[in-house]
Amino acid sequence: MTSFPDNFLWGASTSAFQIEGGYMEGGKGLATTDMGTGGPDVADNKVASDHFHHWKEDVDLMAELGMKVYRMGFSWSRIMPDTTGIPNAEGLEFYDQLINYLLEKGIQPFVTLYHFECPMAPVEEFGGWASRKMIDLYLKYAEICFKHFKGRIKMWATVNEQLIATSSGRLNGNTEKDPKQYAKVLYQMSYHVSLAEHKAISLLREIDSEATIGPVCAIQVIYPRTCKPEDILAAEYAEEMMQYYLLDMSVYGKYPPYFESYLKKHGLYPHTEEDDAVCLQDSKPDFIGINYYFSGCVEAREDGPEYGIFPPWAIGDYKMCENPHVLKTEWMANGIDPKGLMAGLRKTYHRYRLPMIICENGMAYSETLGEDHKIHDTYRIDYLTQHILQVKEAVDEGYPVFGYCPWSFIDVVSSHQGFSKRYGLIYIDRTEKDVKECKRYKKDSFYWYQNVIKNNGL
Repeated sequence: MTSFPDNFLWGASTSAFQIEGGYMEGGKGLATTDMGTGGPDVADNKVASDHFHHWKEDVDLMAELGMKVYRMGFSWSRIMPDTTGIPNAEGLEFYDQLINYLLEKGIQPFVTLYHFECPMAPVEEFGGWASRKMIDLYLKYAEICFKHFKGRIKMWATVNEQLIATSSGRLNGNTEKDPKQYAKVLYQMSYHVSLAEHKAISLLREIDSEATIGPVCAIQVIYPRTCKPEDILAAEYAEEMMQYYLLDMSVYGKYPPYFESYLKKHGLYPHTEEDDAVCLQDSKPDFIGINYYFSGCVEAREDGPEYGIFPPWAIGDYKMCENPHVLKTEWMANGIDPKGLMAGLRKTYHRYRLPMIICENGMAYSETLGEDHKIHDTYRIDYLTQHILQVKEAVDEGYPVFGYCPWSFIDVVSSHQGFSKRYGLIYIDRTEKDVKECKRYKKDSFYWYQNVIKNNGL
């Protein structure tokens, strides 16, 4: 037995656009994710896992699992479908029912305000996050949520994985054709997201001083390909360009020196205003949410930046490469590396000295329901076991990790791989194009994790 602290929060995670469905139902407005994030033969999120019509059944399954916390997301465009700032009463009613039932079942809601799903109305009207107008719109959305759910939601996440949210044009409406200009807009968007995040943190302090709030970061544990000094530095550069510039801004309200100098050197530094520094440094998050699936490996770059490739992987004094020392699978192409989670937790705490909660950690696999309506996912159980052991080691060493939420509670529509790529503890019976009835079937990992929670450890 590996026993965790008595107050440890065992839970599971999803996001709104990946499970809800209910496309254009209940007054919901269009979002970037409604435009389709995969190819023509890949499932979109118009039905997704049909949580919009199965929410009560899903909460009953969470209660059966024994979850202490549910890390979920609100659909911004369901609550605020346009740019008027007027909330959609039907959207709030849907979340009222969900939140109230979670609380009735003894499950703490941990809500992400912005998880990739950017409303289309501001994108079409003024370019979304490329404009400072988006900051005010996000703040109005946050204010609606903070006031409406005060006393019921006591844990908030500002933004999920800003690295991806600002890098993927499909998610944020960055339509620049010139690769370098695309990167410049990316960092301008990122700067505006960070400003909005700090304003939201300060706003929550005013509205509900008992609630806590923090960012959720996809931590980047990067190894050098060799022990050459150039590769060692390349790994440090990569972590700065893919993680620390975001968390430094979230926690300290300023960019790390290397990142700032790099952007200025290459003409990518965002436009700022004189009063921004006060806003950025006037608030600090209560915790950091940690997403971790795999580590990365780099070598020194001898040429300049590669514009036109997914920016986080290509802009910087490093070049991504394969790590021969980790096990690769169909969907885990970067390899499975449990030790990387421990390394990432240590580095994150040493730099920020804030409590941490694991918000996403999971094993993707292509799965088909058997004739017995069962999924024998021993591979997922093994993956989660190895990573939970690393969390336990971190806790035993004194690192303040206060919760663990695997990705994902149920199978979700992947951001661009549909339902071919499944992470859930519960199988959703649908294919890419045939949504069927979206029946729920508990996988072997569901029962395994149920015992983990019951025993408060492995």
